[in-house]
Amino acid sequence: MFKPELFNSLKGYNSKTFLKDLSAGIIVGIVALPLAIAFAIASGVEPERGIYTAIVAGFLISVLGGSKVQIGGPTGAFVVIVYGVIQKFGFSGLMIATILAGILLILMGAFKLGGLVKFIPYTIITGFTAGIAVTIFTTQIGDFFGLTTGEMPGDFIGKIKVYAGCFDTINWYSFVMALICLVIIFIWPKINKKIPGSLIVIILATLANLLISKTLGWQTDTIGSRYGEIPSSLPAPSLPAFNLNQIVELFPTAISIAVLAAIESLLSAVVADGMIGSKHDSNTELIAQGIANIASPLFGGIPATGAIARTATNIKNGGRTPVAGIIHAITLLLIMLVLGRFVVYIPMASLAAVLVSVSWNMAGFPAIKG
Repeated sequence: MFKPELFNSLKGYNSKTFLKDLSAGIIVGIVALPLAIAFAIASGVEPERGIYTAIVAGFLISVLGGSKVQIGGPTGAFVVIVYGVIQKFGFSGLMIATILAGILLILMGAFKLGGLVKFIPYTIITGFTAGIAVTIFTTQIGDFFGLTTGEMPGDFIGKIKVYAGCFDTINWYSFVMALICLVIIFIWPKINKKIPGSLIVIILATLANLLISKTLGWQTDTIGSRYGEIPSSLPAPSLPAFNLNQIVELFPTAISIAVLAAIESLLSAVVADGMIGSKHDSNTELIAQGIANIASPLFGGIPATGAIARTATNIKNGGRTPVAGIIHAITLLLIMLVLGRFVVYIPMASLAAVLVSVSWNMAGFPAIKG
């Protein structure tokens, strides 16, 4: 019932395969950094929580999962749920809901419910995904235009009203930066298809902003100006304080997180199977997703699942075993330990451009490959 693919993949494992996994894992780890930060911010939590999630959950999903090439971490699917829970219950409430979801995922795998995902109508999945895309887009309007918004409400209509009321505070420097970043993400695949445009614009925007702010004095919000310093290590694991009433109140949210994680992870695994001509173990994958979602909040992370785009990036760069996913998590950990202090210089406008491109792709428009 529980047969992690890692143990099968290590049979006959050789140096040639390792070098391919090593290269793919490093590339995916670098690619995952801006996405982990962006999804955390869009979800209403500190940027480092996205990195914690990608490291802890990404590692466990690769070690214990039923897919050869699945890459796990925070994704856009959870933005709506996480934002709402944070607004109402705070991070401790999110921890409880995510741990409960992890337990539900383990039970789903143990009772062999992995095969049921194929019965979910495609129209429901695409409609739900498009709805998430609209929500992600609306969370980024403020940073894309550099608006001074103050505290944002959690509902869609409330956000639009706030944006409409403060559009006279537009920061043209932020807007032009975000617009240029978005254009680069659109055209970058014509230049290079292996290195994603999201990573390129984060690097270029950060360097450009450091230069422009010192020479011309123009200012835009950065991760550091809004959130302060980024920790350079994983936090010690800790359990949230909880009681029975909180568990009952958060249980419906936990069901939503578990179902979303199951659907997205198994869909990602199916896509990966088609790309490498393999077959994943859906029930083992669910159990691994459950363990990852129990561990992630203990280390300060948020809900995680299989990420289709990062999994595809892994495959395209030569990853063929779970070792690549493990290296992806280790790469992120090393980046946080060594380069974490530089993350504070990333402009929020560039992250907004990345998330706008993500929402574009999720909505089903012609894909932006960055």
